[in-house]
Amino acid sequence: MIDLSQTGSGLDGYALMTAQLEALLSGERDFIANAAQFSAFIYHELEGLNWAGFYLVKDDELVLGPFQGKVACVRIAFGRGVCGAAAASRQTQRVEDVHAFPGHIACDSASNSELVVPLIKEGRLIGVLDLDSPRTGRFSEVDQRGIEALAAVLLRASDC
Repeated sequence: MIDLSQTGSGLDGYALMTAQLEALLSGERDFIANAAQFSAFIYHELEGLNWAGFYLVKDDELVLGPFQGKVACVRIAFGRGVCGAAAASRQTQRVEDVHAFPGHIACDSASNSELVVPLIKEGRLIGVLDLDSPRTGRFSEVDQRGIEALAAVLLRASDC
């Protein structure tokens, strides 16, 4: 597990994770296979997570994809909760306290903070990457930039 607090700003830790993820996904183009590998990788490499996974666009809603953690909500409407807000706005949502987020969906009541990155390839929304933590305020701006860079690696490595 990478402890990003030991790398100063955390950017060095994300640079290392980016290189590791590029190697992990090298040679495989299947999006679902790569998303499954990605969710396992991030779940075990970043400390303080209780859920890491994907919701994929299907028929104008988000449907559960590969993940690590407890069972989750299966379908989320665009605009609903943190994941739906990221999908509707096509902008990353970094929420320090999900219980204060209007319309928050409590799939796991142990989650207190969330980072959701929209996955956009060639102008098309593929889905969202969702990270949850039991720690309030778990995700920093550095985490956001690092996770967005990792999501970009997934999109470049995959046919979707």
